[in-house]
Amino acid sequence: MLQQTSTIRKKHIGHMLWKHKALYLLMLPGILYYIIFKYAPMYGVIIAFQDYSMGRGILGSKFVGLKHFIEFFYVNPDSWKLVRNTIMLNVYDLLFHFPAPIILALLFHELRNKMFKRFVQSISYMPHFLSTVVIAGILVTFLSPQTGIINLLLVKLFGIEPIFFLGQPGWFRTIYVSSEIWQKVGWGTILYLAAIAGIDPTLYEAAKMDGANRFQQMRHITFVGMVPVMIILFVLTLGHFMETGFQKILLIYNSMNYETSDVINTFVYRRGILDADFSFATAVGLFQSAIGLVLVVGANRIARRYSETSLW
Repeated sequence: MLQQTSTIRKKHIGHMLWKHKALYLLMLPGILYYIIFKYAPMYGVIIAFQDYSMGRGILGSKFVGLKHFIEFFYVNPDSWKLVRNTIMLNVYDLLFHFPAPIILALLFHELRNKMFKRFVQSISYMPHFLSTVVIAGILVTFLSPQTGIINLLLVKLFGIEPIFFLGQPGWFRTIYVSSEIWQKVGWGTILYLAAIAGIDPTLYEAAKMDGANRFQQMRHITFVGMVPVMIILFVLTLGHFMETGFQKILLIYNSMNYETSDVINTFVYRRGILDADFSFATAVGLFQSAIGLVLVVGANRIARRYSETSLW
């Protein structure tokens, strides 16, 4: 009986695969990408528990257990500073960057002039298509203490002495989060605008008949319609909580602002690539991934418990 049930199930799966073969072919490149570049390399995580030697290979290297994890947390004097900087940057990013596309999408929805709306949307999308190197170059140029436009405006309009923004640790988090918002806020509105487009128009008509003004409609209909997308994106964002934007930080940090700019990713780059300490770098990277996994699973369980939306 069990064998017969298994055979029927296999035939059903085969039939479904053949019936929707075009869709599965479209999925194939994405599936292969994740298998080749995400899952297959996970085999290399073994070196986090070894004193890896390129000559001996993964199977021939000496097993040392949790040695590198202990070294990072108890021996390395900068470990907690790195963790603190990473957490602080991500907390600020969640507090200021995550709500920004939501607010902008609500404002876009309230615009009645379609031509102006499309123009503003196009302008807000543009920074997304600039490479991180270009963004870093713009930051360095604009924030220059001698010729930067920010300091020129501060001097001419307010009489303030030029500030070396990238040379002061206290300014780094503000600069990083502000640049992230400017670069990504427009592109981040796309999913929220799609969610708004899926809201039933009759809800707005009913609200108008009940005497609701535009702000009340936005609060009780538009915003509520965006909540499922907000939950999904928030859970996905938590998965990258410990992975701060490595490229931008690497391009704009320096020895003068290390106190707040040096994060786990930049430390892993220096130890793993520059110092060729592959085992130690892998151990630290595995710690990051473990924290991300815990946060995603925890956030998804909370979302599933208190709402009807979750990743799985």
